[in-house]
Amino acid sequence: MTDSRIATARLGATGPEVGVQGLGCMGMSFGYGPSDADASRATLERALELGVTLYDTADAYGAGENERFLSPFFKAHRDEIVIATKFALAIPPDDPTRRVIRNDEPYIRQAVEASLRRLDVDVIDLYYMHRRDVNIPIEETVAVMADLVREGKVKHLGLSEVTGAELRAAQSVHPIAAVQSEWSLFSRDIEANVVPTARELGVALVPYSPLGRGFLTGSFTNAEDLTTDDFRRQQPRFTGENATTNAALLSPIRKVAEAHGSTPGQIALAWVQQQAALHGLPVIPIPGTRKPTRVEENTGATRISLTEEQLTLLNPIAAQVAGDRYADMRFASAGRE
Repeated sequence: MTDSRIATARLGATGPEVGVQGLGCMGMSFGYGPSDADASRATLERALELGVTLYDTADAYGAGENERFLSPFFKAHRDEIVIATKFALAIPPDDPTRRVIRNDEPYIRQAVEASLRRLDVDVIDLYYMHRRDVNIPIEETVAVMADLVREGKVKHLGLSEVTGAELRAAQSVHPIAAVQSEWSLFSRDIEANVVPTARELGVALVPYSPLGRGFLTGSFTNAEDLTTDDFRRQQPRFTGENATTNAALLSPIRKVAEAHGSTPGQIALAWVQQQAALHGLPVIPIPGTRKPTRVEENTGATRISLTEEQLTLLNPIAAQVAGDRYADMRFASAGRE
């Protein structure tokens, strides 16, 4: 185990300096089955010790419970960390299992005030549009978000799961610090348009699920292995024949891991971290975990450098992946590129 702090990078041309790896906090309250609150709190503290300063949540994670859970840690370390949260996935009061995408001004204003209360902070460092409502011009949504900056409720703006054209339109209204999208050895569609656009505009990429929701670590090989309340059981890539096909794709990752004396998860993360140099823009992945030992493992990946030969071995994986990222792809940018 090492206590070396990770390097830092600027979160886009307009954003703050953060550790080159952040922490996805969703699973501490929602989505991945039972969670141990004490272990999660220890994970937050250990991450900060190792130089992780970007902490990612959203109002939709556990219907606000994740923001409430994180609040004491955020308050205790307010000057050391960057808080990122999101709006847009509204929960209908008559059906808490559903999510409805909303980008309209009344909802945005309601959402930011609710997040500020739950987080118990005066300002949100990075405020994302979680998903895009295609029925509302993105310029209108970003104009409302820009008003939140002028009002002192938000410092920096981010977008999630947008196309290159949508990012460009948003940037014409207000500087965007970061785009958050799925990016991993299993998901590389954003490289076609989003990544080049972000590089041109000085926007950072914040890859979520850089470990393929844990599948790239080899910790599970089929969604049936997971608890019944784990939302990965609903994702096509991890079920049936798709899971069998995708599990076989991990072989080159294991081969590279053996060469480095590392874990498959570290190699998957190192690949994502290395995209910063390969594409010429800041890349700050936010792997999620609830265990301090996993944070130590994940941050260790920032010190692994993959050779050209190893990249050549790993790069074909994404094209062979079976199954969509979501059961309902309306909640993703794929298909609108």
